[in-house]
Amino acid sequence: QVQLVESGGGLVQPGGSLRLSCAASGIIVSRRDMGWYRQAPGKQRDLVAHISSGGTTNYVDAIKGRFTISRDDAKNTVYLQMNSLKPEDTAVYYCKAFGPPFDAYWGQGTQVTVSS
Repeated sequence: QVQLVESGGGLVQPGGSLRLSCAASGIIVSRRDMGWYRQAPGKQRDLVAHISSGGTTNYVDAIKGRFTISRDDAKNTVYLQMNSLKPEDTAVYYCKAFGPPFDAYWGQGTQVTVSS
């Protein structure tokens, strides 16, 4: 059984930082492309950061230079370090393990709220 469990969300002031974790079981994250998505109220879920199985990272322009996706193979965990947070970063953040439709997985999501 595959599980992706996100943690690390919360309430933070503008300019603050959070680190999200996505702990995987049932798959090996280093053998998968992994990603972080976010979904704000009333909006679609969008990919914001991606790490390939080979370790190549990609980001959407809105978070470049502020967020960093990384992977700890020993812990089978993917991270999203978020710095210089802005109110517009407020969303539910989801971890995804990419694969064919029958073999792609989502976490349950973690809420990030940026507000003073």
